[in-house]
Amino acid sequence: MTEPITVKTMPVDTQLPVFVCDLSSFTVPLQLARQAIDEVRATHPDSTPSNVQATYMSPWQSHALNPRFGPLCHSVVLIAQNCARQIGGARLADLNMDMVVSDCWGALYGPGDLAKPHNHFPADFGAVVYLEAEPGCAPIVFGGRVPVQPVPGTLVLFPGILTHEVPPTAGRRVVVAMNLHKKAMFPA
Repeated sequence: MTEPITVKTMPVDTQLPVFVCDLSSFTVPLQLARQAIDEVRATHPDSTPSNVQATYMSPWQSHALNPRFGPLCHSVVLIAQNCARQIGGARLADLNMDMVVSDCWGALYGPGDLAKPHNHFPADFGAVVYLEAEPGCAPIVFGGRVPVQPVPGTLVLFPGILTHEVPPTAGRRVVVAMNLHKKAMFPA
């Protein structure tokens, strides 16, 4: 008979980066993504059950349902590759790795909507792109204490293990969220 293994958890205080990037000059990918949310909602009108308590949340793999998400996903991957280099000190390609979007969904938040505290583990990165953000809409809050106020055309990229939430919002906010994973790329 195998004896149980005891695992001791030791907390380590550390700081994790949150990357904020202005994508407002990426007008075509942003517009296409906004169109994609409406098109996916027309064919998949039921909101996906999750910690996101929004007026509408599209299916997890919405980027597979509508190619209009593609240009924005591609742009976010390129930025995430650069951010991964900042964190790890090496280009992913030099490590025979690439970054891919595994999940992509749109969410329409109205007054009173929120997202409960959660993280995106096992994703390497989580990402939120703000397509619309009314004045007074709720921020995304990291670690219960670091708010980032939504600005239309802004990408917020963060390590997937970082807990975050959206308190009840007073204003409308429209987002595209993504999970990104590293993928092994072996030379031919």
